[in-house]
Amino acid sequence: MTTLSRNARVAGLLYLTLVIAPLRLIYIPSKLFVTGNAAATAGNIAAHQTLFRLGILTDLFTAVMCIFLTLALYRLFKGVDQGLAVAMVILGSLMVTPIYFLNTLNDAAALLLARGADFLAVFDKPQREALAMLFLRLHSHGVVVNEVFWGLWLFPFGLLVYKSRFLPRFLGVWLMLNCFAYLAQSVTGIMWPQYLDAVANYALPVMFGELAIMLWLIIMGAKERQPLAAAAPA
Repeated sequence: MTTLSRNARVAGLLYLTLVIAPLRLIYIPSKLFVTGNAAATAGNIAAHQTLFRLGILTDLFTAVMCIFLTLALYRLFKGVDQGLAVAMVILGSLMVTPIYFLNTLNDAAALLLARGADFLAVFDKPQREALAMLFLRLHSHGVVVNEVFWGLWLFPFGLLVYKSRFLPRFLGVWLMLNCFAYLAQSVTGIMWPQYLDAVANYALPVMFGELAIMLWLIIMGAKERQPLAAAAPA
């Protein structure tokens, strides 16, 4: 195995660790959150504290792995275009990771309110439940904000794949389209949240760009660039 292919597979394996992110994004909300019912939502969180805490841990783990992933991709692509590789690291980890960490505080606050700690006795139960729902909503808004950077980092990443010559160009195009899909979801979530589900359904096929590049890096690795033909001797 060449060094280039090994670096590609390491990046792919680090990418694979991010597949746990939907635990907090999709699974936990579907199991514990009841739309429009703060009391039921707070009750579910209090009854399933371990699952909810696991969601917080998942967000923290994802935030940390974003740093290692982008650094691994930087090592893979720095010889292609160092400027684009630096932009990829900044947008993909230096911007994403702090938002992840700050957003977990909203979940921590919701958990405290749902548990009803002694020092919160100044609030009655319906007030605590409403506040817990407020912090969960703030977490959702934090996700919408982070989607901006989930999208933006894919553009320099896609350009690097396209220019690299050791990965298929269609993957680079797919990643750049994936960028605009995330941006569309974020803008829709802020401006027209009532249409977010419709936009997400249309964007879904494009959103598999990251899964495609991850699997390619793990399974196929990277193909060494073909050297330029040597000049014929006089």
